Amino acid sequence: MAGERPPQEAKANSLMRVSHSNPSLQVTADHRLKMVEAPVHEPGTGEVLLHIRTTGVCGSDIHFWKTGRIGSLVVQGDCILGHEAAGVVLKCGEGVSRVQVGDRVAIEPGVPCENCFLCREGRYNLCEDVRFAGVYPYHGSVQRYMVYPAKWLHKIPDSVSFAEAALLEPLSVVLHGLQTARLTLGHGVLIAGAGPIGLIALAAARASGAHPIIITDLEPKRLAFAKDFVQSCVTYQVDRNLDAEANARAIRSVFGADDDEYQAPRTVLECTGVESSVCIAAFAVRRGGVVVVIGVGKAIMNNLPFMHISLAEIDLRFINRYRDTWPAGINCLAGGILDLKKLVSHKFPLEGALEAMELCSDLSKGSIKVHIVDDVDAAVL
Repeated sequence: MAGERPPQEAKANSLMRVSHSNPSLQVTADHRLKMVEAPVHEPGTGEVLLHIRTTGVCGSDIHFWKTGRIGSLVVQGDCILGHEAAGVVLKCGEGVSRVQVGDRVAIEPGVPCENCFLCREGRYNLCEDVRFAGVYPYHGSVQRYMVYPAKWLHKIPDSVSFAEAALLEPLSVVLHGLQTARLTLGHGVLIAGAGPIGLIALAAARASGAHPIIITDLEPKRLAFAKDFVQSCVTYQVDRNLDAEANARAIRSVFGADDDEYQAPRTVLECTGVESSVCIAAFAVRRGGVVVVIGVGKAIMNNLPFMHISLAEIDLRFINRYRDTWPAGINCLAGGILDLKKLVSHKFPLEGALEAMELCSDLSKGSIKVHIVDDVDAAVL
């Protein structure tokens, strides 16, 4: 299962209650966070017991806390948060052969049904019956001990740290976005948003050979970080006093499209999900270009420039999470194609998970990627 067994199944499953501490960060249906001692489950057939060493805080965790939902995904009861995770195998259940005790692993947090037509087609990221760690009712990784299906674990080499392995989940989002966008060597790309996803997209676009690359944001500190992170990029601070078309004109001017429409970006990777940013992307991309919305936004957008998108034959695409990206992501990190270590701006111990969430939710604090780390010696249960 994705994460430990959901609350409604707890009574039906035998638990191995132990004296070893298992602190966990839980969100409630009434928008509260709490640290709770969680039970430890015995791994069943095909499952392993993990010691979670690192979990990254994602914007979706903040959404579930602050609003209680993302689209149709609603927090209806207590749920352990976390899905950007890596750890160590402590115990293997019956039938597990792909990993063994002591293996260092990254967690692919979505477990699809494997029976629907989408799963059979290999598009398992679209499975409607996916059990996703940290999304109610499936518990996530901000806890010390977690039971998880071995099939959805990926062994990491010694050269990849737990912190890097926990970045494989947001990297996977970007890899799926790049596959959807089909970036072309030597052609310009616009990246909207200098948050963690946008910054990873920036590094990945540079590694892919895209040029020139412009990244936008409202926050100058994030743009300064982006410029330091990938020095060859150009930054543009979105002007709140201008409408989408005016901001887009300014961006296109930086690309050199005032004199040559061909120089306007062929591709836009929209990494915020904010409606105004999607509108800027639509006006900034060249006619016949591609806009891939990677960011998660509100359920309904009412003001997209439909006729402009239509008349310019702009290919507006969307992604949902990822599929078959972990092996490639591991290769990128282990092979030195991408170095994402600088993105981790803050680390908190597991017992300080509440502080980690508070920091991450306050953009004025300047965090990029916040990690919750558990370096204690976990007992073999």
